[in-house]
Amino acid sequence: MSTQNADFTARIERHRREIHVHCYRMLGSYEEAEDLVQETFLRAWDKRATFAGGSFRAWLYRIATNACLDALRRSRRRVPTLDRSFVELPWIQPYPDRLLDEVPSPEGEEPAAVVVARETIELAFLAVIQLLPARQRAVTILRDVLDWSAAETADALGISVAAANSALQRARATLAERAERERPVAQPSAYEQELLAAFIDMHERGDKDAALAVVREDIRVTMPPHPYFYEGIPAMRELLARAFDEPLGEWRLVPTRANRMPTAASYLRLPGDTVFRAFKFDVLRVEGDKIVEITTFGPELFGAFGLPLTLPSSSAGR
Repeated sequence: MSTQNADFTARIERHRREIHVHCYRMLGSYEEAEDLVQETFLRAWDKRATFAGGSFRAWLYRIATNACLDALRRSRRRVPTLDRSFVELPWIQPYPDRLLDEVPSPEGEEPAAVVVARETIELAFLAVIQLLPARQRAVTILRDVLDWSAAETADALGISVAAANSALQRARATLAERAERERPVAQPSAYEQELLAAFIDMHERGDKDAALAVVREDIRVTMPPHPYFYEGIPAMRELLARAFDEPLGEWRLVPTRANRMPTAASYLRLPGDTVFRAFKFDVLRVEGDKIVEITTFGPELFGAFGLPLTLPSSSAGR
């Protein structure tokens, strides 16, 4: 590889994490975003001779956005409603905060801090923008998340400025209809961490009453990609009874964060087993002093969260 090509490759790699976050916003899936990053970099490599200067970062975002639009067209994936939260979004996956914190501020270019702003990465935001047609979604992310101008957005998508503005107007109207119900918490709080610690403690002890005391009356629990949906205290009590009254085994929970939200990573030790094995993530949405939503994901992304797949039976000093 020539020095020039090596330099180009290194330049692309500096933007890998933020392009991954961008593709994740467009698709809602961590693993699909991984594929789209690779597609973006292949397209960038093939088109490297066409880069005519200016913002290299903006050039990559343009390629990534169009790669995502192509992927969405191929999948024909569309969410007609979002009446039951994540039940309608079986492809949605969590994003590890530790990787969000790796997004750099490119030297000599605009800061990338907006890429990881909490209100643009929470699961509620990811869910509601899935309601938007693909082009409206792209326009919304480029304009309202990345703060691009209408002209820059239109140029990136190969449409007119008027079309870009119209798409944004329609998208904002859709998002405004959902704003009250899906309004994200403004900033992470110390209380969320205390609530997460209590959530972990009560689940390891199998204390149903304590678990119900920290959730709101209209609590919702979903488990993508499964269609399971639990709403309200009676449904939550039934779910906890199955988990605690007839336990599968012994639990260990580890605190982490996903999508700027408090999260518990659960390990299960089955009877006769010698280790705790990765089992699930519970991502908590908190409003006020209560948990209002729990989104449960499988163990596929434990590695991405920097978590081991097993814990020794002596973990946590027990």
